[in-house]
Amino acid sequence: MSGVDNEKRRFLTQAASVVGAVGVSLVAVPFVSSMRPSAKAEALGAPVEVDIEKLEAGQRLVVLWRGKPVWILKRTQDALASLVELDAELLDPRSEQSIQPVNSQNEARSIRPEILVAIGVCTHLGCSPVFRPEVAPADLGADWKGGFFCPCHGSKFDLAGRVYKGVPAPMNLEIPPYYFANDHRIVVGLEGEHAS
Repeated sequence: MSGVDNEKRRFLTQAASVVGAVGVSLVAVPFVSSMRPSAKAEALGAPVEVDIEKLEAGQRLVVLWRGKPVWILKRTQDALASLVELDAELLDPRSEQSIQPVNSQNEARSIRPEILVAIGVCTHLGCSPVFRPEVAPADLGADWKGGFFCPCHGSKFDLAGRVYKGVPAPMNLEIPPYYFANDHRIVVGLEGEHAS
């Protein structure tokens, strides 16, 4: 009985190796998949695409990104003109201490001057400011040119999200990363090749 069939032995060794590799793969896939973030976690950090085609001058849209409200405001020409008039009243008019992408480091704090994209969370304690577009309302004073008012502690921000002096908020509203996918669609959460 010394006749060992080497061909059969080689075949059985290869077959056992293939079956073993398949078994290891079947065990490894669920293990590796369990390390990925959940669908809910992915959705919270996923970019958000917003259609702004019907957004008219003076109107604001609110979307959620990473569990925070993001405001998309189409500013009027008067609102854009008023931004330069406020520099002396603002804590950081040039947004030098602000959180914002490089492509939004300008007077309007935006890629396109007429469209503001900002995270709607007060930089003081995290309340959500109220959109107050009216000019010179009695409760905000004759010098109010429109903007955002935080009802929690009285912080005020202009229509570029820049904070006024003498209020509790220490810095301007945050500008998230975003880009224009085309003339009517904004992607919030990513800086794209079209972001310049």
